[in-house]
Amino acid sequence: MSPPFSSGIYVSRGVALLLAGLTAVLLLALVVLAALYGSCAHVQSSELDSHLVKDTSLSPPGGQEWTQPTPAHESTVGTSQDWRPPSGPWDHLRLPPWLVPLHYDLELWPRLQPDNLSTPSLTFTGRVNITVRCTVATSTLLLHSFFLNYKQVEVWGPLAPDTRNATVGRVPLENVWFALDMQYVVLDLGQSLDPGSSYELNFDFSGQVLQEGSEGLFLNLYTDEDQLRALIATQMEPTFARHVFPCFDEPALKATFNITIIHHPGYVALSNMPQLGQSHRIDVNGSRWTVTSFHTTPRMPTYLVALVICDFDYVSRTERGKEIRVWARKDDIADGYLDFAANHTGPVFSFLEDLFNISYPLPKTDIIALPTFVNGAMENWGLMIFDASLLLELDDDLPEKRAMILSILSHEVGHQWFGNLVTMSWWNNIWLNEGFASYFEVGLTNYFYPKVPRNMIFFLTVLHDILEDDHSLESRAVSTPVENFTETREINRLFDIYTYKKGACMAWMLAGFLSQHLFINALKSYLETFSYSNAEQDDLWRHIQMAIDEQSIIHLPATVKRIMDSWTHQSGFPVITLNASTGVVKQEPFYLERVENQTLLSHNTWIVPIFWMKNGITQPLVWLDKSSMIFPGMKLSDSDSDWVILNFNVTGYYRVNYDKLGWKKLNQQLEKDPKAIPVINRLQLVSDAFALSKNNYIEIETALDLTKYIAKEDEILVWFEVLVNLINREVVYDVKNYYLYPLLKKYFLKRLNSIWTIYSAIIRENMASLQDNFLSLLPLKKFFETACWLGLEDCLQLSRELFRKWMAHPETAIPPQIEKVVLCNAIALGSNKDWDFLFNLYINKTEEQEDLFHLVHAMGCSKDPRTLNRFMEYDITVFPSRFNETNLIEVVAESEVGRYVAKDFLINNWVAVYERYGPQSLNTLVSILGRTVSTDQQVMELQQFLSTVLEEHQRIVAHAKLQEMKAENLKNKKRIARVVEWLRKNT
Repeated sequence: MSPPFSSGIYVSRGVALLLAGLTAVLLLALVVLAALYGSCAHVQSSELDSHLVKDTSLSPPGGQEWTQPTPAHESTVGTSQDWRPPSGPWDHLRLPPWLVPLHYDLELWPRLQPDNLSTPSLTFTGRVNITVRCTVATSTLLLHSFFLNYKQVEVWGPLAPDTRNATVGRVPLENVWFALDMQYVVLDLGQSLDPGSSYELNFDFSGQVLQEGSEGLFLNLYTDEDQLRALIATQMEPTFARHVFPCFDEPALKATFNITIIHHPGYVALSNMPQLGQSHRIDVNGSRWTVTSFHTTPRMPTYLVALVICDFDYVSRTERGKEIRVWARKDDIADGYLDFAANHTGPVFSFLEDLFNISYPLPKTDIIALPTFVNGAMENWGLMIFDASLLLELDDDLPEKRAMILSILSHEVGHQWFGNLVTMSWWNNIWLNEGFASYFEVGLTNYFYPKVPRNMIFFLTVLHDILEDDHSLESRAVSTPVENFTETREINRLFDIYTYKKGACMAWMLAGFLSQHLFINALKSYLETFSYSNAEQDDLWRHIQMAIDEQSIIHLPATVKRIMDSWTHQSGFPVITLNASTGVVKQEPFYLERVENQTLLSHNTWIVPIFWMKNGITQPLVWLDKSSMIFPGMKLSDSDSDWVILNFNVTGYYRVNYDKLGWKKLNQQLEKDPKAIPVINRLQLVSDAFALSKNNYIEIETALDLTKYIAKEDEILVWFEVLVNLINREVVYDVKNYYLYPLLKKYFLKRLNSIWTIYSAIIRENMASLQDNFLSLLPLKKFFETACWLGLEDCLQLSRELFRKWMAHPETAIPPQIEKVVLCNAIALGSNKDWDFLFNLYINKTEEQEDLFHLVHAMGCSKDPRTLNRFMEYDITVFPSRFNETNLIEVVAESEVGRYVAKDFLINNWVAVYERYGPQSLNTLVSILGRTVSTDQQVMELQQFLSTVLEEHQRIVAHAKLQEMKAENLKNKKRIARVVEWLRKNT
């Protein structure tokens, strides 16, 4: 009863009766609406107006099924008056700390049968008994659950130690409902649980196997031994375990697992641990199923739970007494495609075991290569899952492919220590998993390819990419505060370039200023302390600090926490600028397209380690812990031999700028003796200079001056960095101004001769000589392409030679690194007969044969408008097209001739093209048109055309895209005009 109010409004008895009647009607209506609303229990949250949903298939504690409430059949349990109000712990992303899971007994039964693969919907059932310890008295239990239906839910306890005996009672269960927004199932109990006591939560549940994608329990359909087959696998990270079974789906809530899988006898079941035993079960239809149980796992988070049901075959290796099995389709195993992975997995484990002096704790490792796996790879403890990129096919056995497989394997094996053995406490520190796995991936690649410098691997596979993407206005910090997360999908977005590559850069920088020895010792202490447990970023900092405090050689300007928090808690990175005339070094945030005197966001300073070299001599490490400091040793004299370079060996996560004197001295040294500057820093100088010029920190002429020495450069990776910055798509498309191209040709051809002689001989005679240096193969395509584009006669002749040999003897393969370029050049320089040869070759290929996009690309390289028009007409008139989803209009538009032909063809055949490629191609088609616009008049003409063929909402988007491209084209033209002027002065 409500307490009486001391004041109010007087109403007559008649009015009071009327109000009472209206209230009764309203209450009845609410009950009816609530009952109707309860029928929506198992639909997705996007289909609901509320986040609280009554379950429709739960058995009450008595074991009897209750039916979903309807207006004609009301239930006394679960009606609207029993529901909790829409506020409470179920509104928060993190589970309340009331229960701690200790152990799961999990049984899963997917109904996959090899003779019934056409079923439109594949279901699974399951049971899980979860032993928990209560820490706070509560009568409300929350677990994660999503897209699961429940047949029975029970709570038992308190449990006697180590046994469930007859005295254990069942805790009354009053209600079960879903909080869909945060993906909880909520249990309302009839009494509170006792703190310090253990209980068992029992669930019988069912769900759907995902037919597309890789979340939770998902299906793969594939062909093996000429038959359609299927498998089921799991992907639980980050928050998909709740799609498979009710659980405490947070990384800090580790528990042990006993897993049982029920499957068709024709399949094998795999899980985290070795098989414990097998039995059989007969279903209601009389069908026989195999029940496979597995040994108990170590304590681990739910996101590492894994299972696969398949009829794959495997190859086996043994490393230090432990079996490693690599599973794949039977055809792939028979063809030997997994041998490379099998031969190298063991040595990767041994390398990391020796490095950390911590043995891999599980008794076995299974690795499986799925035909389709959206996530690419997953480090599940004892059962790592990969996609088909793990296969090394005989016709794809290239050094760079081998290096890629080693890289993927190394990353996932690295997780066995960083992630599996020691897990971050919550997702905001996922970089402790992914960043360190990425870091050791580099070290392992160097271990298998000792001729490739480790710092070059790191620069080209990690640092280069993240420096291009990271900036202070729109990127994010590596470590994000927990309170910033309000919904589950925000966790998924953490698996990005900042977590992986910027996280690796943090580890790289730490190892740089600590020394590798001290760094590894600190990591050993960290791993040993938090094994089978969880850690936060500060735990890592503390163990590194402990290692520093125990020695007297390395001295830091602040605590490790203060230094590293300045990097992990803010976005972007600094530009470090040295005034070589004064020795003043300053830092400022790096911004894209920086504007002079613009008002910038307030930004904390970084504590920056600066390794540096002066006149060829490595200098002691210095620290920049203020916005500006003076380092007298960095001041340069007028001597021609005086020069200085910062970020020696590219250890720090920043770009470096110099004043005019600093850049001048570096240019002089490069022209005099480039090898006095290490190759990694020559690469860094070019990368930094062009990035800084593009974003208005220095003039483009300063970057161009760095290329004057390039004739003396014999490292193809430095050449690559110069070429991608100077001869890119914008430049290629601008050759029609007739000014830039002849100047570029004159400037570069005479400088190319020396390195071209080296690599043309390798291409002609000895590609195998690059087997041990896979990094040198990566820039080969760009180098070859540019040499031919500039008209180097020997490059064009080599293209013709390789093409003619291939036409006459198809078994004579063109080196795959340059195949696309060779075919393109051959068609651009060749006859209609050459073009017809490729066209017929492509048309006559069967669907089962390999992807031949390189042939399509080459046919688009023709310089004959009639041939290009015929090519595009074929694609939109012949049905079904042999070119599948390839947009031939876009392919043709890639060349300087083709972009105009494609534009005209598109305008003249818009309806047919749009029908062929569909509405999803609109952005691509508008981009093709926009490649040629740089004036308002050109934009207006295209807008008038598009107004006649597009609907209103499409026109708005298309017009905005054209304006954006016009602005970009104008900006490129202005930049190119300055390049032209510089080339005139320096050619």
